[in-house]
Amino acid sequence: MKTKTIVLLLILLLTASLLVACSGSDQPAADEPAADAPAADEPAAEEPAAAEEKVFKIGVLGPFTGPSARTGEEFKVAAEMAMEAIDYTIGDYKIELVWVDSQSDPEKATRAYEEAIVKDGIQAGVLNWHSSVAVAVMEVTAKHKIPHFFGFGATGVVNDKFNEDRDTYGYWTTKGWPIPSKLSQNYVTAIEDAIAAGVWSPEAKTAAVYGEDTDWGRSFGDGIGAQLEEAGWEVVDYQYFPIDQTEFYPLLNKFKDENVALIAGTSTAPPSLSAFIKQADEVGIKSLIIADGLGWVGEWYDLTGDSSNYVLDQIPGWTTDESKAFAEAFEAKSGIAPSPSSGGLSYDGINFFIKVLQTTYDDTGELSSAAVYKTVQDKVWTGELTFTTEDGAIVMSKYDFSDPPDAIVGKGYYTFPVLQYMNGEGHTIWPPEFQEVDLQQKP
Repeated sequence: MKTKTIVLLLILLLTASLLVACSGSDQPAADEPAADAPAADEPAAEEPAAAEEKVFKIGVLGPFTGPSARTGEEFKVAAEMAMEAIDYTIGDYKIELVWVDSQSDPEKATRAYEEAIVKDGIQAGVLNWHSSVAVAVMEVTAKHKIPHFFGFGATGVVNDKFNEDRDTYGYWTTKGWPIPSKLSQNYVTAIEDAIAAGVWSPEAKTAAVYGEDTDWGRSFGDGIGAQLEEAGWEVVDYQYFPIDQTEFYPLLNKFKDENVALIAGTSTAPPSLSAFIKQADEVGIKSLIIADGLGWVGEWYDLTGDSSNYVLDQIPGWTTDESKAFAEAFEAKSGIAPSPSSGGLSYDGINFFIKVLQTTYDDTGELSSAAVYKTVQDKVWTGELTFTTEDGAIVMSKYDFSDPPDAIVGKGYYTFPVLQYMNGEGHTIWPPEFQEVDLQQKP
């Protein structure tokens, strides 16, 4: 019995040994670490943390809703096209655009800009359409030390604040539109040249002035009124109206009764100005009309039709292959035809600002509000940093802010020709070197 028990135990031990031997090749020896396990004194290497992306935020201020929303559309498309061309990138910074809606209202614009700084974290701003908005938002840029570039608000109030206290208001660094009198003089010169040449003979040199009741409208109206009087005209009436007004029959009948030879004015709201022109035709006004800004939107003729015939305006044109290519690309992207004044100038302004940002980055290796503002002070205001057709400017030959906040105005710099509209086309009547036709009086 004992013998059988011993034999059985030997068999069991032998079986166990065979099982261990068969499975041993799949297991590491006790004193050998597994090939894919890190040694006890060599912890596995950690992946490097991703570098934090640098972002520079720019507030684009424009009338994206309200009576001038059509202009805001052009701002937005122009800004996107400019940024797409650089892939929204300067150095190792990504550029982020924040749309700041002015709604054509100074109070609403101020609140929106303040929110864009405090909530959205914008570090700089660009563009703006209305003078009254510019005057109001200057206070916000001064308070937060946010440099704002190429705001279109043209009123001389901006210049006065800027020049009286540049330390405070210099943050509204540059204007995309000079004070009205620097350009409205062109109308007076064109008219006087036409009278001297005998192509227009008004019965009397009498005029009426009109415009939207804003800083822009009054600056333009008061400016051209004074220039007309200096040229020997009698300005018999000044009429200013709300920016969203579209009913003008009483005002126009008053002008008709006054029998003035010239009616000169402006509005930044396409619905308002186009209504003024159409209703002037309806009431039978024969006066020569200056409608500064009628062509600021691409479909101005759709809004006015033949009522715009004989009207004078100042609008730059798509005069180069580059500008024509831009206009085609703009329309292909958005489905709307751009105006050289709204879409073209805003595109130039954004691209000039991109050049300022790139210069800042090249000089300092960073983008910040303070660094960008210093570049403006040291290089833009001194005329060292300009923007020309060689840089890609498509509307003006050269943007030079060596006498800020306005750009230098004149031939080869910033200037508009005077056009007379006929059948949806603008024909240059001044300056003489670009003249296409003589001024014509409405029959």
